Amino acid sequence: MWAYNSVFYQIYPIGFCGAPVHNDGECVPRIRKLMDWAEYLGGLGVDSILLNPIFESDNHGYDTRDFKRIDCRLGTNEDFADVCSSLHEHGVNIVLDGVFNHVGRGFWAFRDVQEKKWDSPYKDWFQINFDGNSGYDDGFWYEGWEGHYELVKLNLQNPAVVDYLLECVKFWVDEFDIDGLRLDVAYSLDRGFMQRLRSFVQELKPDFVLIGEVLFGDYNLIVNDSILHSCTNYECYKGLYSSFNSMNLFEIAHSLHRQFGADQWCIYRGKHLMTFADNHDVTRLASILTNKKHIPLAYGLMLGMPGIPCLYYGSEWGQTGEKAPDNDYALRPCFEEPMPNELTDYIKKLIAVRQKSDALCNGAYKNVVIQNHQLVFERRSEKERVLVAVNASEQPYTACHQDINGEALELLSGETVTLDGKAELPPYSVQYFKLPA
Repeated sequence: MWAYNSVFYQIYPIGFCGAPVHNDGECVPRIRKLMDWAEYLGGLGVDSILLNPIFESDNHGYDTRDFKRIDCRLGTNEDFADVCSSLHEHGVNIVLDGVFNHVGRGFWAFRDVQEKKWDSPYKDWFQINFDGNSGYDDGFWYEGWEGHYELVKLNLQNPAVVDYLLECVKFWVDEFDIDGLRLDVAYSLDRGFMQRLRSFVQELKPDFVLIGEVLFGDYNLIVNDSILHSCTNYECYKGLYSSFNSMNLFEIAHSLHRQFGADQWCIYRGKHLMTFADNHDVTRLASILTNKKHIPLAYGLMLGMPGIPCLYYGSEWGQTGEKAPDNDYALRPCFEEPMPNELTDYIKKLIAVRQKSDALCNGAYKNVVIQNHQLVFERRSEKERVLVAVNASEQPYTACHQDINGEALELLSGETVTLDGKAELPPYSVQYFKLPA
């Protein structure tokens, strides 16, 4: 699967393109702005883009009105087709947000139920009780997603609903040649639906990737050969920033070993979960880290550990943003143009190193040295092994272990060093030592 060797770049288009928060009905081709960023993305080294909702919606994109029309605030289907062609020409794969758990109150089938009540042929597309009423005085009660009644839950056990959604996915492939989907709130989706989706897209486009949004729990339940290829690794997301904030790298080391280590009880060996330092739903890394000198270290660790790395737009130059109650738009700003800096250059180097390394993309994981302020772990494939060494302290540190040995190429500096049972780690540093397998 191509996605296992990729580095993703996530964009929330409604915010990124400077569209109005509420759908004003005015068609403006803002989505074409992505074409202006295609060269920047190629230069950064990312080869896949993850786009949050782009289809016609009431407000924020997760309240869909029409799965077959690009949101008028972003432009037309023709505009987005041009964007996809441009991204593909720059070698960038395209993954869209598949919002299949719920729709907006403006969704055409729900509007039909509002108008015709019992007589609507779409009344069984939703969980409806005509003996009750909604907070919107619809004359019937319906299930909303987690109590959000502006998000009308779809009945994914209704074959007609499933057939319609699969038809929409085929439409997206035919019209835009997309390469995969991120399934919004995959933890809430009917597993039978996801199995059907997997078999459908496998016939439609054999290398089509499915990545689920999952918070915590057993990822194996939906990341397997019959459902999804990958899911978001929120366990390691939390460990990534809190390990630096508490100056306790044992936390992320424990999570990585629990997930990918060699012990029999390590649960995700061989799987490629999506790793991230921030996204459209959480406070940005540059705002959540106490010591800003740890920002590049967090990226060095993330791009060295198992998984599919995903960068969130703007964070690669240290953009700040804090999550606020009932308002995520501080996390989803509009940037007129990229603002690369030294952090961007460093991340670009990390990406280039990772994409050339079989061990970093697909290798096994083993902890070598763990201290509160330091972590050394090994990634090993049949072709090579790479030691990832992190020193979060302001003081230099000498890491000693029998596995730290041999002639090594430090991949970030290009220097050759001799490791004789120890490695010298400068303050606030990440090093990748490549050794023979």
